[in-house]
Amino acid sequence: MNGTAARFLRLGVSLSGLVVLGWVLTGQAAKPAQEGLPTDWSHHHLIFSQPATYDQVRQVTSNPRYWQQFYRNTVKRELPVDPEASGEAISMDPGSQGAWSEDLGSSASVGAGNYPAKYGFQVTTASCSDYVVFSTGLEGSTTQAAVVGYTNLYSGCGGIVPTVNWAYNTGGAILTSPVVSPGGSQVAFVQTNPGLQGTLVLLKWAAASGTVGSPVTLVGVSNSAYRACTAPCMTTIVLRDHSNLVTDDTTSSVFPDYTNDVIWVGGARGWLHKITGVFRGTPAEATTGGFPAQMNSGNPNALSSPVYDPTSGNVFVGDYGGFLYRVSSTGVITKSGQVDHGTGLVAGPIVDSTAGRVYVFSSDDNIKACTGNTVPCAAVYLFKTTFASGGLGAHVIVGASQVAPPNPNPLYEGGFDSAYLTSGTATGSLYVCGNTAGAPTLYRITVTGGALGAVATGPVLASATTGCSPVTDVPNPNTGGEQIFASAQGSGAGANCAAGGCLMNFNVQPWKAATLYAIGQEILDTHFQIQVVRVAGTSGAAHPGWSLAVDGNTAEAAPSTLRWTNQGPYAVNYPAWLASTVYAANAEIVDSNGNVEWTAAGGTSKAGAAPTWSTVVSGTTPDGSVSWRMLGAIASFSLATAGGTSGVIMDNTVVGDSQVYFSTLSNQTCTGGTGGCAMQASQSALQ
Repeated sequence: MNGTAARFLRLGVSLSGLVVLGWVLTGQAAKPAQEGLPTDWSHHHLIFSQPATYDQVRQVTSNPRYWQQFYRNTVKRELPVDPEASGEAISMDPGSQGAWSEDLGSSASVGAGNYPAKYGFQVTTASCSDYVVFSTGLEGSTTQAAVVGYTNLYSGCGGIVPTVNWAYNTGGAILTSPVVSPGGSQVAFVQTNPGLQGTLVLLKWAAASGTVGSPVTLVGVSNSAYRACTAPCMTTIVLRDHSNLVTDDTTSSVFPDYTNDVIWVGGARGWLHKITGVFRGTPAEATTGGFPAQMNSGNPNALSSPVYDPTSGNVFVGDYGGFLYRVSSTGVITKSGQVDHGTGLVAGPIVDSTAGRVYVFSSDDNIKACTGNTVPCAAVYLFKTTFASGGLGAHVIVGASQVAPPNPNPLYEGGFDSAYLTSGTATGSLYVCGNTAGAPTLYRITVTGGALGAVATGPVLASATTGCSPVTDVPNPNTGGEQIFASAQGSGAGANCAAGGCLMNFNVQPWKAATLYAIGQEILDTHFQIQVVRVAGTSGAAHPGWSLAVDGNTAEAAPSTLRWTNQGPYAVNYPAWLASTVYAANAEIVDSNGNVEWTAAGGTSKAGAAPTWSTVVSGTTPDGSVSWRMLGAIASFSLATAGGTSGVIMDNTVVGDSQVYFSTLSNQTCTGGTGGCAMQASQSALQ
């Protein structure tokens, strides 16, 4: 901690959470040296709600992941004053959708529940050297890369956008998520080699080395030679148990502890591995001090992805038998009660290191509380980081599961909104795509003071039973907006889904106190309904009592002049206007301006061309015997993606919408051919 902060602490002043927040934001907490901005699967799973006490500040702000989250969610990315000074500045086109798709190979995919990995070399400036890493899920060969790095990601970069920067055959198939080193020069992942041999791979990449169809084949150097090897090069560590037998890993992504230069990874038969010296030292698996450690040794199951919590010093990991484990620094294991009786805990937990909370996602809770108390439910469980052996924690229901085989669809991890991360009290919303035995449905779970609260049911994402993806929340400090992204693997209900796999995003900007709102701005209220500013003004100190009626008005308490109009519950697909058509009361359409129109009484639209639509919120448009009311811009968008998508990685751009990265789960047409596609998209592109 720097001198100013230390002197401030010695004063012993009792500060509120708000003052502590200001202390953090003004840089008084100890910031680690900034190396760049990695974003991968693990940043969805270790989070930091805003610290509100000195002890919390000391605990979490010394960890580089806290600052990575802070920069990602709150810092605007700007162009440098002198673009030529860096040689890497981007002239972004505000009208660009910033979207592309690249062929990874036939049947290639990052995989359901897995993520690509993104690296930005600068925190506040977008760079043409930024890159994103996609595994292909295919065994590497001389004609097929196992892992690919793309650069030149943005529309303003010169040359081909994007460009394959490097592509490697590493001798196996990567079936989990890759991660990137803090400095960006190294990539780590586990691959399955021929013979079902799980192998940790650490590689140094080099620019302009290989293509997807003609990759560079890397041959591993010894662990002791890796630190000095010339890129491109790699080293490997075969995962072994206590008896020195090889273990496989097709279910557990590597989790990097940047501070201690350690990677944690699970695998088959319940083994948790600790690899030291990964990015800065000599890589080696720990074989003393309790590791590798086997979870549930009497009845072991494959592990999902582990999460290391720097505050408690424990690793939290679930298994496919449905149990959560807490593993101490010496390998002491504490096992929960069984919380998943379906697919098992296929997603790693989300750990809030500040609040000491662990969120777990269950496809089947084995409690017949759904569908008239006849079937079990999908559920989110909440544990403290100090949970006792056999504990079940608290839980809330997010749709139905099923009793009879086949198993329900997996329940992947949800996403916390910005309100939760910045509240100082672990209070906000958790969005989850649940209903694992039916059509995937979005749910919003209210979390108050680190405790689970009411569950609101949101839009249904598909017209039939199908799988869903993890949910990614994307706050955009460039625009002040916030969206969540989730995909259905089939029968997508979005306007652009063509009844197939589909990625959808939704405006989930929370209401904020003491905030100036302009006409037309939209937020998601506490009932999972869209509220649109009708009369501009500054919000009050507390949530207003929201109108539940479509076109209902909500006035903020005096002296505020702010007035809201209710657009109604989310819909993923509004029909377009049709001439000479009978519309029922309460029908909604989307007009030619992209605004939602609603009719209270219904009627028959006029013949011929569409009417001239009002562009005023709550403005009226006469149309034959129908009278339409304009309820603001559509707040959900969609993009057809074959088979659905992998997990979504966010990337805030210099201007406009945040960009996101993902892969399709099945083949579709993309640049370079027809295959599994590596994709970049934005909210604009989803329209």
